[in-house]
Amino acid sequence: MVLVLSKFKVANGMTPQVKQAFLERPHQVEAAAGFIRLDVVSPRDQPDEIWLLTYWSDFFSYEQWHKSPAHHESHHGIPRGLKLDAASTQVRIFEHICS
Repeated sequence: MVLVLSKFKVANGMTPQVKQAFLERPHQVEAAAGFIRLDVVSPRDQPDEIWLLTYWSDFFSYEQWHKSPAHHESHHGIPRGLKLDAASTQVRIFEHICS
């Protein structure tokens, strides 16, 4: 199993709208082969940061999802006018050892 951490920071005061968009997201990733779970979290000491933790059965499944048209479509709910802090954007891939 692999865990993909995607982290970004809202730069223009739209954090409440972004968090609401995640609550109302279309749940398209749930249909992807190899998908296990998605957690959307925000550090209490940095509330403008949003971290997406997706769990996949294998790296290949994540890669296929990330290249797919469905992945692109899943971002249609992003609030208009959103600006991100490019220096804070990060994607990391982790090997899951145990729970």
